[in-house]
Amino acid sequence: MAKSARRAFLASTLPALALAAPASAQQTRGAATPTQGKRIYRRPTTNPPPPYSSELSYGNLVFVSGKGVGAGFQGDIKAQATRVLDQIEESLKAAGSSMDKVLKVNVYLSDIKNFEGMNEVYRPRFAVDPPVRTTIGGVVMPDGGLVEIDCIAYI
Repeated sequence: MAKSARRAFLASTLPALALAAPASAQQTRGAATPTQGKRIYRRPTTNPPPPYSSELSYGNLVFVSGKGVGAGFQGDIKAQATRVLDQIEESLKAAGSSMDKVLKVNVYLSDIKNFEGMNEVYRPRFAVDPPVRTTIGGVVMPDGGLVEIDCIAYI
C-alpha cells in the first residue's frame, strides 16, 4: 500500500475508532497527561539508583520495567522464570493491579532453547485470558540470568 493511501486510510478510520471506544477509555486517554505519570513503587536499590523507574503509572496503566533474577541467583529456566514472575506480580500488586490485568508482556531469553521451559512456568500464571506477548531469544542479561520479563497492565 502506498504511503499516501495508508495516510488516507488512517485519517478516515482513526476518528471513527476513537468515537467507538468506550467512554471510560476516552476519558482516561483525555485525562492522562505526561505530568500525571508517576513512580508508584520502587525497591531499595544501589546508590546511586538506576537511571529508570522500576514501575510507572500513567492514567490507568502501569508499566513494569524488566525484572531479572539478580546476580548470583542459581537455578534452571523454570526456577528463574518463577522468581521473575513473582517479582512482576509483587510490582503489580503494589501498583493496585494484578496478573489478571496484564495486557502486554515482553520476555527476553538468553537462549531460545529455554522457550518451552519458560512457557511451563508462564502458562499457568496467565491461564484464563493470556496477554499479548513478544519473546526474544539470544539476549545477554546484565545479571547473567536466563530470563527477563517486563509488562504493561491496567489498574
